Amino acid sequence: MKDDPAMLADNDSVQLKRNDLDSYIRQFANRFLTLESIGVLLINSDFRIVEASDMICAVFGCERSDVIDQPVEAWMSFVDMQQRPFDRSLIEGASFRNRELNWTRDKISIKLMLDGETLQEDGLITGAFVLFRDVSHLLNLEEQIRRSDRLKTIGQIAAGTAHEIRNPLTAIKGFMQLLNRTLADREMVKEREFVGIVLTELERVNDLVSDFLLLSKPKEAKRASMRVGKVLQEILPMIRNEALLHSVTVIYRPKPELPPILADKELLKQVFLNLGKNAIEAMGEGGTLIIRENHYPYESDKIAIEIQDTGPGIPPDFLDKVFDPFFTTKPQGTGLGLSVCQRIVHDLGGSIEVLSSEEGTKFIVWIPYDGGERGD
Repeated sequence: MKDDPAMLADNDSVQLKRNDLDSYIRQFANRFLTLESIGVLLINSDFRIVEASDMICAVFGCERSDVIDQPVEAWMSFVDMQQRPFDRSLIEGASFRNRELNWTRDKISIKLMLDGETLQEDGLITGAFVLFRDVSHLLNLEEQIRRSDRLKTIGQIAAGTAHEIRNPLTAIKGFMQLLNRTLADREMVKEREFVGIVLTELERVNDLVSDFLLLSKPKEAKRASMRVGKVLQEILPMIRNEALLHSVTVIYRPKPELPPILADKELLKQVFLNLGKNAIEAMGEGGTLIIRENHYPYESDKIAIEIQDTGPGIPPDFLDKVFDPFFTTKPQGTGLGLSVCQRIVHDLGGSIEVLSSEEGTKFIVWIPYDGGERGD
């Protein structure tokens, strides 16, 4: 009996579809293994690594050849993983979701979320896979939003308080200035010294009230298209002069090819000067301050201005509080400087991140591109 041509054609069509499906699956698998934001470990039933994606090797600082066919425990020891997020129970059916892993490499902290699932065939577990998702930036954005909400509430309170303080403060300062003139006419030198101290302290209070008002409602931004390099170059002489007093070396690394940003030059200067001064003071005597223009693929619509010092770093317990109003480690600090900087950058559509270790601290200011591609 001869084969039915129609049946042969159907079989050929099915085979072609299967081949196409196999080809698409291979393409997807190959592409998935090269993703930068998601990593995957494939594990066999002996708990040995069958495959590791590029992201795994990049994050944990290992070569693929060092990983393949190694027991998972050996790989974890090789990369010095103190916190082990999963074990052999995974290939026994103990799947998991959204398990957190904090990882630090080259002074950069990364927050990873892990999903583990078994692979089965005919009801038998043949292996497992673990997905690694880098959620560092998402968590940072969430924290920025929470801080912004706190700043808004505190700002509303600060605005009313500041106005109530400023009115009597103005009267006190005026009368102290009149008293100072009277004492000068009577040549009462000692008493004038006391009045001078009072006037100095009143000026400090007035500056604090001004910070209150800026925290509650920054002055209206005069946005214009500009190159961030020109803004930095205008404040570099002031930063270098401050650094000279503390024997600090300043290194500026520009990136002229970056596109322009849309921002307020004077407000940006205030942010960069504050961060630069804080970095210099944190190092005490000596050290290096690096100011760098940069760009990262995961923030394709923003540029990064990095201000990095070689000081002792911020203690981990304090790291999450540095942008909180009134939090300070300086004896004479008000704790409003970084809060004001964050408010300014946030109102410009950007954000500030901080990374710190015993080898120093780095603040990263993110500013959106100007879509018009202009720039002075």
